[in-house]
Amino acid sequence: MPQISDFLFPKEKVAYITSSATMREAMELLEHHHYTAVPVIDDEGKYIGTLSEGDLFWKMKYTPGLSFENMHTVKVHEIKRRIHNESVSEFSDLDEMLHLAADQNFVPVADDSGVFIGIIRRKDIIEYYTRNITD
Repeated sequence: MPQISDFLFPKEKVAYITSSATMREAMELLEHHHYTAVPVIDDEGKYIGTLSEGDLFWKMKYTPGLSFENMHTVKVHEIKRRIHNESVSEFSDLDEMLHLAADQNFVPVADDSGVFIGIIRRKDIIEYYTRNITD
């Protein structure tokens, strides 16, 4: 039976952003990696949420005077995240991870103290199960 660790894409290989980074940095990170969302960690390395393109868009739309020229003045922690992506522990049940992966492109993984250690990509889950299906 596979475990969470079998699917872990480690933090060192993951694009993520800190809550103290700027909106401009977040946008550039998403653009550079061609992602629609990235995990957000706090200054202690703990997972606190996922920032999406939509979150950036809505912040621009509903903040009078905010433009591409001054978005460097807004910190990631000031941007409302519309969807809360749950994380799992590295020791969580596989069923819990699969349940979350049904609604999230990736599932953030944290250690026992909440420190972000990586993600599980839905793509890797599908590939694993496709390879291991038996008749």
